[in-house]
Amino acid sequence: MIQKNDLSSILSNEQVLDAIVVGSGLGGATLANELAKRGQKIAILEWGNQDPLEGTLQQMIKIAGIPGKGAFLNSDLSLVLRGITAGGSSAINFAGSTPPPIPYFKKYGIDLSHEIEAVRQLIPIEKLPDHLIGPMAHKIMSAAKELGLNWQKIDKFIYMDKCRTNCDKCTYGCPYDAKWNARMFLDQAIQLGAQLTTQAKVSRVLFEGERAVGVEYSQAGRMKEIRAKKVIIAAGGIGSPRILQDSGFDTAGQDYFVDPVIAVMGSVKGLKGGREVPMAAGLHLPEEGIMLADLTLPRPLFQAFSAQAGRVDRLHAHSKTLCIMVKIKDDLSGRIGPKWINKKLSQADKQKLDKGCAIAETILKQAGAKCIFRSHHFAAHPGGGAKIGEIVDSDLQTKFKGLYVCDASVIPEAWGLPPSHTIMCLAMRLAKHLAKS
Repeated sequence: MIQKNDLSSILSNEQVLDAIVVGSGLGGATLANELAKRGQKIAILEWGNQDPLEGTLQQMIKIAGIPGKGAFLNSDLSLVLRGITAGGSSAINFAGSTPPPIPYFKKYGIDLSHEIEAVRQLIPIEKLPDHLIGPMAHKIMSAAKELGLNWQKIDKFIYMDKCRTNCDKCTYGCPYDAKWNARMFLDQAIQLGAQLTTQAKVSRVLFEGERAVGVEYSQAGRMKEIRAKKVIIAAGGIGSPRILQDSGFDTAGQDYFVDPVIAVMGSVKGLKGGREVPMAAGLHLPEEGIMLADLTLPRPLFQAFSAQAGRVDRLHAHSKTLCIMVKIKDDLSGRIGPKWINKKLSQADKQKLDKGCAIAETILKQAGAKCIFRSHHFAAHPGGGAKIGEIVDSDLQTKFKGLYVCDASVIPEAWGLPPSHTIMCLAMRLAKHLAKS
């Protein structure tokens, strides 16, 4: 349960803030917690609210389904979602954990090897025990292994002793605190004195000369300002480029990635399931830039994907339909605008998706599935709109002193991996740098 401190308690005493953190997702919450541990005075501004997670479709829609706020259709008709709430998208993600590839970041002068282990010491990262893997994931795993595929369990940010069988709440926001999310770091930061202000939408950064000195934000219909020694933008792969654009960074939000996904589905006679932890196991083909995993969805989301694919005949087949996620590392392209996003798949992207979907269809046939079909593509992880080497340096600082960016938008190349572990590692590394500067 997030305990909200009063920002006015800092400002009324004329205490100087060490840092303003814009956004409370994985980057912002990790950074705020690490800085608070070091005794720094931190203000966190979050556009969403901190209502307790209920594990309901209705709340998930409010967090990520409002058009123009949490949900976007780009020019290629791909759905892009982001979580606008305390904890950001971590509140509703599938809790997949992949450590950052060390060589990838070393090219940019960033060594995250120490932070990888530091994150592991702070949060649960384990593979699901067999009793928590549902019948659909088991069926897919067995079929993939029969085909000789290297289908392996995926590390998850989950407290296994709290996780439940026959449960489909991961996608909606786990109400049992079984799935770790950034709200837990946020709670710790607040207990250490950090100040959280919710429903505060930051519009731009304030500057004096070549230095960032604060931000402007709106709350309850009023424009406000808050100042600090340092400003860290951690508003996510779409939010951070937009704030940077409004702050004078004209090239922010260009040539980004989204990690496109297609859901491949097929029904198996006699199968009964549909309520289980998604992405329990999968296959990663790094050379091809393709990742597959089981993706059991709650009934309403399954029905939405079926309808979107024009398969209204499958609307009532949820309990017997296997689903495999096919995700690719897409080419950098497109632009994030002030009220829109523009991103089209390249021919190479489409070929990767076709190859991944063909593998998924082969697995489903091996599992005995019939009536196999594909969803339209949607997006998993927007990022790359404020790249290391272009918008920020290896310390994640922009050309303005005291202005930093820390979320998926700084990832400099096409990605194709779950970014959660990486974002936390970058935030921990940045916290050490800020504590010294």
